[in-house]
Amino acid sequence: MLERGKMDRDVVEIVGIDSLVPKEHLLRKIDKAVDFSRLYEMVEPLYSEDNGRPSVDPVVLFKMVLIQHLYGLPSLRRTAEEVSLNIAYRWFLGYTLQDETPHFSTVSYNFRHRFTEETVDQVFRWILEEVAEAGYLSPKAVFIDGTHIKANANTKKQVKVRIPAASRHYAKELMEEVNADRESHGKKPFDDDDEPPAPTKKPRDNTSKKKLARRKKEKQRTVPQSVTDPDSGLFVKGEHKRQFAYEAHTACDKHGFVLEAVITPGNVHDSVAFDEVYDRVTADFPEVETIVADSAYKTPHICKKVFEDGRALSTAYKRPQTMKGGHEWWKYVYDEYYNCVLCPEYQVLSYRTTNRDGYREYRSDPRICVNCPTRHLCTHSKDCVKTVQRHIWKDYEDLADDVRYTPKYQRLYKRRKETIERVFADAKEKHAMRYTQYRGLAQVSNWVKLKFAAMNLKKLACWLWKEKLAPFTLILLWQLYTRNPAYA
Repeated sequence: MLERGKMDRDVVEIVGIDSLVPKEHLLRKIDKAVDFSRLYEMVEPLYSEDNGRPSVDPVVLFKMVLIQHLYGLPSLRRTAEEVSLNIAYRWFLGYTLQDETPHFSTVSYNFRHRFTEETVDQVFRWILEEVAEAGYLSPKAVFIDGTHIKANANTKKQVKVRIPAASRHYAKELMEEVNADRESHGKKPFDDDDEPPAPTKKPRDNTSKKKLARRKKEKQRTVPQSVTDPDSGLFVKGEHKRQFAYEAHTACDKHGFVLEAVITPGNVHDSVAFDEVYDRVTADFPEVETIVADSAYKTPHICKKVFEDGRALSTAYKRPQTMKGGHEWWKYVYDEYYNCVLCPEYQVLSYRTTNRDGYREYRSDPRICVNCPTRHLCTHSKDCVKTVQRHIWKDYEDLADDVRYTPKYQRLYKRRKETIERVFADAKEKHAMRYTQYRGLAQVSNWVKLKFAAMNLKKLACWLWKEKLAPFTLILLWQLYTRNPAYA
């Protein structure tokens, strides 16, 4: 029987907005999970006590931004439209069906000019505190990785600029150990390039003036810079399209709760940003025991930093960069007692020097190599010299290799796909973090931090909801078991 659709659009009903929101709606779970009145303490210093017009409730402003990140809405303008139309959003904000919701420009202005990076960081820490109080935080094993976010910038609008080369955080520590190593081998220590040359007839050290001039020039590098968003960096990797991007260097625990996020331009390598992420995480969570990261983080400095702190670094195999078609890397054996390297033909490569990058150089005797039957597999050097480099912190990399073969840490590394990789997948597929409409490092950092805070809050609310339903589930299962033991 054909039944025509109803057209009762002008019917007036008396209904409560609470009855229109499903009992298991996500926003109901979030509203019961945390006390949003804590936000007043965070934003109180940003408002005047007895001057100016009455403001929009800061909790409402935060909840609107939270809705944007929870449901992956692309902009605050779209969020304001959805809030005015969606009954569940109105209930979450505390508005009735007839109340006028805040204009998008009000929300945008507050988050651009009033709510600073410190405020956003307080919100992020507050959500983490709620997770810890619920007993769901487990920071003993921390998973660290980075993901790129496409910037709001056109690759065709760019200029070439010269910028200072990024200085290494550990440059001073490395130079001290390099000089100590050189002195132990009877070599002269390096001088600091930043110091002006001393007015003396004798050379300052064993470094020529041409090399000093070249090093001073190398402190500047030329990079493409976006005219639209100068803070972004050009990202090129494999088959990916060249694009300006930001990178979110992120740390999470084994349950997928984000512990820290540091945002950098897209052309900053993961190992360069590691120090800041690691220092922040270990300062907030001293109980960290293991750092789980991919092979991009397997550098001498990172291995040294982690193992000297009494922690373990669980990472992947990193293929050595050797000559294509030549001898395998493991055929060159380092002899610690005699401080030399043995080549595949059982000849000795003697120590020559330690360079500024911290590598000891071991070189062969050209009088022996000139008649070597496998020289074409060893070196293409015209003077028949093979050079093997070994970092002064190589022992810490060997510790990372030992950890890699331990069953406990092998299981931890396999969990990357369900922890940090899952965080990135959810953020991009469900919460619209594949690209950003904001410009500037400060705005993008706040945007990413709020997105991760929303993801943490969503997971916390869902877990608390399931925990409350657990007793009823057990009762139901017990009744099924008593009726029919086959269900066991």
